[in-house]
Amino acid sequence: MAEIGFYHLTRTGAHEALPVLLGRTLDSGKRAVIRCATPADTRALDDALWKVSDPVWLPHAATGGKYPERQPIWITAGEDVPNSATFLFLLGATEPPQADPFERVFDLFDGRDEAAVASARLRWTALKAQGHTLAYWRQEAKGWTRAR
Repeated sequence: MAEIGFYHLTRTGAHEALPVLLGRTLDSGKRAVIRCATPADTRALDDALWKVSDPVWLPHAATGGKYPERQPIWITAGEDVPNSATFLFLLGATEPPQADPFERVFDLFDGRDEAAVASARLRWTALKAQGHTLAYWRQEAKGWTRAR
């Protein structure tokens, strides 16, 4: 069973919060796939990650990019995982993910959007019923706080 973390964004958007999480992913020697809600979101995130200055560089590609199997970070609006990633990041999710075969799933949702919060609660309930280990992280002024 995958460990699934819900990341409640309260002070920044996903494009600002995601680079730190991705940097830690790469530091741990893992690969990531990021599933966006739409192809337009995929393109916007691809552009945003090229502008990240901390960590210094996040090597990645998006659907349509070259050498997908070599990419430590793959961005898609689909179900493809050509880089054999073990970490799944969800942006704009509306349905519970198919968590297997991933080790970890990061579900980032906008806490300022009531519909996104309600959708995250539904995903939490469904995934808990499936027996996954769940964690809730709330974005604070500096960093994240894990609720028990």
